[in-house]
This record gives sequence, structure tokens and C-alpha cells, in this order.
Amino acid sequence: MIKAGIIGGAGYTAGELVRILTYHPEVELDFVYSTSRPGTPVSGVHQDLIGEIDLLFSGEINTEVDVVFLCLGHGNSVKFLAENKFSKNTKIVDLSTDFRMDGDHDFVYGLPEFKKDAIKTANFIANPGCFATAISLAILPLAKAKKVEDEWHVNAVTGATGAGVSLSATTHFTWRDNNFSAYKSFEHQHLNEIGQSLKWLQPDFDSTVNFIPNRGNFSRGIHATAYTKFTGSLEDAKAIYTEQYKDAAFTFVTEENIHLKQVVNTNKCLLKLEKFGDKLLITSVIDNLLKGASGQAVQNMNLIFGLPEDSGLHIKASYF
Repeated sequence: MIKAGIIGGAGYTAGELVRILTYHPEVELDFVYSTSRPGTPVSGVHQDLIGEIDLLFSGEINTEVDVVFLCLGHGNSVKFLAENKFSKNTKIVDLSTDFRMDGDHDFVYGLPEFKKDAIKTANFIANPGCFATAISLAILPLAKAKKVEDEWHVNAVTGATGAGVSLSATTHFTWRDNNFSAYKSFEHQHLNEIGQSLKWLQPDFDSTVNFIPNRGNFSRGIHATAYTKFTGSLEDAKAIYTEQYKDAAFTFVTEENIHLKQVVNTNKCLLKLEKFGDKLLITSVIDNLLKGASGQAVQNMNLIFGLPEDSGLHIKASYF
């Protein structure tokens, strides 16, 4: 069995990881580390697990586990790893932004549909952001085919869980309910990793990704639409995307209209392609906490340890 640990156990992504790893057929969850709740039941915070686990939050870290997941606030993973040394055999999957950009580190960007071979041999994984995942899966096949001819226009809506568990003015029920708003227009932090992936796949791409993120009045999920100029036919585009994702464990191109209920509570991404004049439109839907975070983190772990990519990730969508 693979021994796993979680650092930073009280947030939404940690809660999803606890559930997935608890029922993963090849994993033993060794500890969930929390500085604020040591000795208290994990199910006291993640109450969907009441009656399912007896694990207590730990105030100590087992540095000899096979894999550790970092569910820390952005900017804290770098500091944590500087202060805590793990066994040379321990694999690390970081869910923060700290190591997603290329730099002086050994972390591999963990987007399995495009980095599978590198992930399989990696010791350290930088798990992609939620918006970045939904958008990258929509636009990168065209870049890999060297067919991006113009700028991208992207509009995406995320649920309230995308803001994390801490209460703020814009996550309070009285603000979020019956409301909708844009934020960080054209400057969202996930644009950096999206742009990096585009340049990696199509080095001559010198245009922009115009991204408007929005807050929706629902709990979880991301619905993204992306369009760009494309001189080929719709059939040409579908052939590119079908070829790219023909062996993907969780990303599927469909002719059906897509919506959040098809993917919420799963590790899937659904894509639909349409053509309007010279514009190619791709719609992408994911669960921000699973394919956009914890599910993809476990997908990466599976690849590292040579397991079937979908191990522990057969989860029913909240369709009805």
C-alpha cells in the first residue's frame, strides 16, 4: 500500500483528498497534518465523513510517507518545504501556485493530458489551478497542432468553493446568493500558467489570452467558453481534439450540450466544439475541487506510482 499524508487539512481540497484517499484501493492515509486542530477528529471538520473514518488531525509529520499532498495557501508551500525535509523517496504533490511556473525547482507541471510521460518519472508535481485546467484542456490541443492563429477570448464562471473555505465578503451567502460578478479581468493569476503551456506547445504563439473570470452563485464547478479565429473546418478541429484525447482517462469530446451537472463530483472534463464563421468555440466544464484540484492530484499520484490512471476516481456525478 502507498502511504500518504496531507499537509493543511482543514480546507475544501484537503477534504476531497481525505475522501478519495480513504477509499483508494492502493492507498493508506497515514496522517492529516493541521497546526490549528491537532488531536481533533477529521470528521469534525469534514462532516461528510462522519461515520466513515476515525482519523484525528495530527500535529506531527511523518517524513517517511510515500507521497505527501500540500494543501497550503498560495505562497506557503515554498516556506513549508524549506522548513521540513522529507525522505528522498517521498513524492510531493503541491496544490498551490508556488511551483507551477518554470524556475529553479524540480516540480513538473501536472496536467496529465499533456505531461503524462514527465509525470510518470517525476518526484515533485505542481498541480494545475482550477481555471487553468478547464481552460488549458479547451485550448491546448490547437496549440499542440500549431494551429492557434489569433488571440483567445475566454469567459469562465466558478463556484463559491473556488475561493476556499475562509469566509470573505464575496463568499458570504447573502452576497453570493442570487448574484454574479466578474473579478481579476485580464489579470487572473492562472493566466501565467496557461500562457506558459501555450508557449511550450506552440513557441511562435505571440498573441494574448483575454480571460474574464466570474463568480457564480453555485457551490462547485467551472463552466468555461473559449473562442479564437480558426481557418480550418469544424471537422478539422474535431479531428485534432479527438486525436489528442483518444486515450485520456477523464477528458472527453462530446457532441452533446454540456453543463456542470455532468461533471460536478467527478474528475471529468467535457468539451464541446462549435464553429461560427471563422470562430472556433470550445466549451469546457469541470469540477473545480476534483479535476481542478484534488482529483487531478490523485490522478498524478496514480501515474507516478504506475497505477491505472483512474484508480480511486470512479465517482458518480451529482446529476440529479
